[in-house]
Amino acid sequence: MNSYRTHSCDELRLSDVDKQVTLVGWVDTVRDHGGVIFIDLRDRAGKTQVVFHPENNAQLANDAENLRVESVIQVSGKVVARLKTDEVDATNPDLATGEIEVDAASMNVLNRAAVLPFQLDRNIANEDIRLKYRFLDLRRTPMQRNMILRHRITKTMRDYLDEQGFLEIETPILSKSTPEGARDFLVPSRLNPGTFYALPQAPQQYKQLLMVAGMEKYFQVARCFRDEDLRADRQPEFTQIDIEASFITPEDVYAWIENMLKRVFKESVGRDIVTPFPRMTWKDAMDQYGSDKPERRFEMKITDCSDIFANSEFRVFSGAIANGGVVKAINAKGFNPSVGQVDSLTQTAIEAGAKGLAYIKVRDVANTKEWKSPITKRLSQAEIDALIERLNIESGDCIFFAAGEWEQSCTILGRVRLACGEFMELLKGNTDIDLFWVNRFPLFGWDAEEQRFCAVHHPFTRPVPEDVEKVLKGEISTDLCAEAYDVIFNGNELGGGSIRIHEKDLQDATFRALGLDDATIEEQFGHLLAAFSFGAPPHGGLALGLDRVVMLIGQCESIREVIAFPKNNRGADLMSESPAPAEPNQLRDIHIQVKLPEKLRLKLEAEKAAAEAEQNA
Repeated sequence: MNSYRTHSCDELRLSDVDKQVTLVGWVDTVRDHGGVIFIDLRDRAGKTQVVFHPENNAQLANDAENLRVESVIQVSGKVVARLKTDEVDATNPDLATGEIEVDAASMNVLNRAAVLPFQLDRNIANEDIRLKYRFLDLRRTPMQRNMILRHRITKTMRDYLDEQGFLEIETPILSKSTPEGARDFLVPSRLNPGTFYALPQAPQQYKQLLMVAGMEKYFQVARCFRDEDLRADRQPEFTQIDIEASFITPEDVYAWIENMLKRVFKESVGRDIVTPFPRMTWKDAMDQYGSDKPERRFEMKITDCSDIFANSEFRVFSGAIANGGVVKAINAKGFNPSVGQVDSLTQTAIEAGAKGLAYIKVRDVANTKEWKSPITKRLSQAEIDALIERLNIESGDCIFFAAGEWEQSCTILGRVRLACGEFMELLKGNTDIDLFWVNRFPLFGWDAEEQRFCAVHHPFTRPVPEDVEKVLKGEISTDLCAEAYDVIFNGNELGGGSIRIHEKDLQDATFRALGLDDATIEEQFGHLLAAFSFGAPPHGGLALGLDRVVMLIGQCESIREVIAFPKNNRGADLMSESPAPAEPNQLRDIHIQVKLPEKLRLKLEAEKAAAEAEQNA
């Protein structure tokens, strides 16, 4: 028996009436009803109403009345039924314990709360305040719900993978820096002066080495670290459900992930999802939606209009086509954007690489004089007629164009499309679940700045079978396809993976295609190539972003809502005030001196002084 309590605050029912019980928890509310004091006592499980009658014990009722909310108390008393007659109904249907209350006989104050920095029963707009007092923020009902949901989802995934024969194996946190797409967090080694560990961006090489080691099926709830700019769905440290298996094809991965997510949705939020998931290629996703993680819950597909403008007198369009590019368009049906919205959409296009945004507001489809756009007078009647038919243009529509290189034009209109969807509130109230696969990604991309090929996913991704020989021969281009796949949920990437390279010669050829020389290959990947020379099995896998899965299933706006102690958008933990300067003796022991540029040093000192002044005020 627990020495602090006999029951949780969500446990008592009418069947418990007349029992002597002891409860512990936080004071959620204190109410005075004509001298009778009511306290809603809260623990993680729920709430129970406790009543203090002054006629039975005046001092006890007075002590209860003077409690601050969030104080921690222990209460003993008898369970009684709440009054319920034809004239009076004191029950609370919103509480599981709403038909009873505890008539307090004694109370022990375990810890008195100070004045709170914010009220826990209200929405707090200032996120920095929430993060500074995260231990309080986590007491709020929405945050407790999120943490419980995260636990349920993680447990469901663990149970499912265990049933499928996967072994949970941990991989090192202190590892070696390798080029995998983002900046590494570096950790200096005291025992090996002048050398550094790197925190893993993902357990990529380790899980492949586990396949070489004959583990066959591995998974891990893996901590990953990337030193990159932050946003709503990104943190410097995050969690993946990392999965790898030997002797498999993409079909095996599809089946495992679909069945696992089916169970996750059912057991966490009671939703049934349809399997198998639809599939589309990366090229189709970009061509139709302008994104490799398309939002398909509204139409507004991108349409190719290159043939219409191949010989146009409007040189912006015809010139793009003559240079090997395309002209693409979307029809935002029924959208009448304001001047401010057009400016915002234009800025969105420019940020995606456009020089501007051509558009047409169609007021009367039969009268081109009512087509509001600077470009209308440059279009022939034949081009206008073709546009009307191709895009199904009707009065009240708004057409947006992009002209230039294919992928960039798709990307520009993809972002404009999403912005239009937000302005038009096309997803307001939408509760659909759209889960599908995007596959056949490019194997290589071209880095114009460095004038070399780069890996679109990572350098361990296997080419599709028809492109293996081309990589081995060094016939590298951006047309080669990867045996890679992403699982998408409502326009968000839940996770991605691939079949991996398991042959030494193919892996070596891939490194060379990326411009790595012998010394770099040996230094960074020598252990992996050595492993592949001792009987490496075909293998592959996928990693799901756990934080993102929980965020999306829980319908939260940010992954910070589903991480117990996250960083803010500047990468800082306001509660523990980290990152923080190291002590001189700590730096001495790891043989490091900190030398900031003078301009940056002055800037940081000014910011620190301003923050201290604000705190003192």
